[in-house]
Amino acid sequence: MGHPAPIPTPPGTAPPAAPLRDRLTIPVLASGGILMAVMQTVVVPLLPDLPRLTGASAATVSWTVTATLLAGAVLTPVLGRAGDMYGKRRVLTGALALMTVGSVLCALSSDIGVLIAARALQGAAASVVPLSISILRDELPPERRGSAVALMSSTVGIGAALGLPLAALVVQYADWHTMFWLTSALGALGVAATWWAVKESPVREPGRFDTLGALGLAAGLVSLLLGVSQGGTWGWGSPRVLGLFAATVVVLALWWWQQLRAERPLVDLRLVTRPRVGLSHVAALLTGFAFYANSLVTAQLVQAPKATGYGLGLSIVATGLCLLPGGVTMLLFSPLSARISASRGPRITLALGAAVIACGYALRIADSRDLWMIILGATVVATGTTLAYSALPTLILRAVPAGQTASANGVNVLMRTIGQATSSAAVAAVLVHHSSPLGGIPVPTLHGYLLAFAMAGAVALAACAAALTIPGDAPSGGTRRAREAAPGARDEALEGA
Repeated sequence: MGHPAPIPTPPGTAPPAAPLRDRLTIPVLASGGILMAVMQTVVVPLLPDLPRLTGASAATVSWTVTATLLAGAVLTPVLGRAGDMYGKRRVLTGALALMTVGSVLCALSSDIGVLIAARALQGAAASVVPLSISILRDELPPERRGSAVALMSSTVGIGAALGLPLAALVVQYADWHTMFWLTSALGALGVAATWWAVKESPVREPGRFDTLGALGLAAGLVSLLLGVSQGGTWGWGSPRVLGLFAATVVVLALWWWQQLRAERPLVDLRLVTRPRVGLSHVAALLTGFAFYANSLVTAQLVQAPKATGYGLGLSIVATGLCLLPGGVTMLLFSPLSARISASRGPRITLALGAAVIACGYALRIADSRDLWMIILGATVVATGTTLAYSALPTLILRAVPAGQTASANGVNVLMRTIGQATSSAAVAAVLVHHSSPLGGIPVPTLHGYLLAFAMAGAVALAACAAALTIPGDAPSGGTRRAREAAPGARDEALEGA
């Protein structure tokens, strides 16, 4: 018996609405990215008070930030690869669950050791954005994919802009544990919503997980980021820091050798060495450096005492509100980024974003005394960051096979993280070097802040130049056909393209 012919939809009749779960996929994934960024920033308002609240030294308390950074850097490429192999929704849900467990532990304890371990668990959430972007590529039609990926990329800045004033309000008017109970509830809701609304992607890259590669990458990254983040405290010429940097070179060289010989490597270095992928990673590192200086310097500048002659003496709540317009701008400009990428290509969007970041720092150098100019400059930097961060995953998605999108985007996010860590160390070094005593306490000078802006702006221009050297976005016919082929045939065709 033949199959009945489908009944056509009468002219003028709207197509049936998509199921509620399908319509909620993008909002749920975006909320997960925002929650991840909020979770990373909520501890910042607590840092000045944590030594008193926990009985620990300021150096020990700083590990509540460093532990999250290290864990996120290590786990992002590892969980990205696991998502490609075992299921992206499964790994995404697990990352959100680890983040939530870490928040619960922070809510239950005032012991600094427990807090540091809990913050390390929360670092797993750094993989949320690359995993979500990979799911969007697998599940959405091409006409919806660009705007959804742009929104997902912008959630990092949106969450950071929301997290700071939210945490400051809670810390100022309630017990600090309340903040972590609130994020625990939001995390549990995010886990449940992700499991219900997000479909498991059918695209897989089967094989045995590269445990040796994961351990080698972890050792190399911990050595690198530990040296960068603690160099200012331990001394850049100290034996510990120099030993860490030497270990980084040796371990990552051995890891590179091992990855080239592994049957199923954690990171496909053959993809990384292709100009479209490798230069995208370089641009991500430089953009991460340029973007992060904005938040670091703005927060310190507006909170500086008025006695400095340039500081505004704002509270931490008011400081968060100064950064809030930048977060709103990132939300509003993400659709524009997608349209520019669709018409001109993500390479041009990335270059434009980096150039806008540089313009924002030019405004900061021109005037960093008036509050409205500070907010304007910070918002322009946030706008450029939106354009750049939205273009980076699109570049990666166009350059790698579908079965490796989560791991490739994980490496791209890793490069941003390294850029941010390096930016933090560089800004701190500049401000420490250009300080003057105020009431017996060294305070950065305005000249130091302006030098930090100039440094970040120069790096943004370098990111713009790197973006313009990326090969054109339009794939050749052979590459286009390879991407449309079956997963196995696609990889072979890409190797020869």
